[in-house]
Amino acid sequence: MKENSCNYEYSLNDDFFAALETTDIQKGDLKVNLAVKKGIATFSLDFHIEGIVVVSCDRCLDDMEVPVDTDNSLKVKFGAAYSDDDEIITIDEEDGCIDVAWNIYEFTALSLPIKHVHAPGECNEEMMGALSQHLRVTSDEEDEELYDENGENPEEGELREIDPRWNALKKILNNN
Repeated sequence: MKENSCNYEYSLNDDFFAALETTDIQKGDLKVNLAVKKGIATFSLDFHIEGIVVVSCDRCLDDMEVPVDTDNSLKVKFGAAYSDDDEIITIDEEDGCIDVAWNIYEFTALSLPIKHVHAPGECNEEMMGALSQHLRVTSDEEDEELYDENGENPEEGELREIDPRWNALKKILNNN
């Protein structure tokens, strides 16, 4: 770096994610703007990542697109050997360069929501049908519809099995 600051632009596509061999993000189309600022003893790397990535839906396992728009920073300095602290990355002085590919991937992955699910009604219907056949209880709302307040199924007259620990807790609440 001859100047005190430089800007780099990267266009990342499916090949980028395939080269990293990760399972979380399979495909994508990202634009990365990297601003490098030279300080007294460190370099500040500011990333702006924008675009879309393709991940598997946690519910139906079909691919789904998730938008990405994130800003992140790294501090880098030169040293005797490579080191990756939480706050600063030390690069070997003889090497003199840093590969930011993994950092871009991590920043992208960390910007995604924890749950990857399609919007209501967009999941694969065939998979959702197979899934509902194997679910024991589907939701509290359906549970309330199936049983009355005595734990009986009004249509079949069968008693609902209640965990005895709940009865013990009800006794404690009623005594107070």
